[in-house]
Amino acid sequence: MPLSINFIFIILFYIIGSIPFALILPKLFGLGDIRNIGSGNVGATNVLRTGNRFVAVMVLCLDVLKGLLPYLLLNSFFDNIELFHAVLLCHFAILGHIFPIWLKFKGGKGVATYIGFLFGINIFLGLFFIIVWLIIALISRYSSLSSIVALLIAPIYFYINYNNYISIFSLYLFLLIILKHRENIKRLINRTENKIKLSK
Repeated sequence: MPLSINFIFIILFYIIGSIPFALILPKLFGLGDIRNIGSGNVGATNVLRTGNRFVAVMVLCLDVLKGLLPYLLLNSFFDNIELFHAVLLCHFAILGHIFPIWLKFKGGKGVATYIGFLFGINIFLGLFFIIVWLIIALISRYSSLSSIVALLIAPIYFYINYNNYISIFSLYLFLLIILKHRENIKRLINRTENKIKLSK
């Protein structure tokens, strides 16, 4: 693939990832600026703190789609693109979500878009992430802990099944998203992290 085409896809996928649905939808539904609510994070979990589950689910689905759509676009243009090449290009959607240019590079934590990214690689990998997340969430009632544990799946999967380049790259993504959870980790250690509320 020519370098210019790679660059076009990088910009396109970054822009797709940078669309702040967690900011746009709550405003459209009259819920205010999500950055002034709860943790201030531009993500589906914080949208849930508005009490509007419908909007939170919409944001979650759209953020997941941001991670999946780049793979769908690549597969529509190219028949046999190398996995590492696809992973390298598509991960810019995650970077766009975490560092959106429209919000001064202060975006979400990347988990939902990362789930879509995993679905693009392998549907079972994405499903396994969700299953592990749900199990940990039911046991601990901590959304952040569930994400942190589930994030270990991809590096282990790639280490077992693929070459070193993809393994190292998956570890880079793991560390990137973990760094976005550093405040959550501190609160988990101090036992001050908010738990998931199963009912209003």
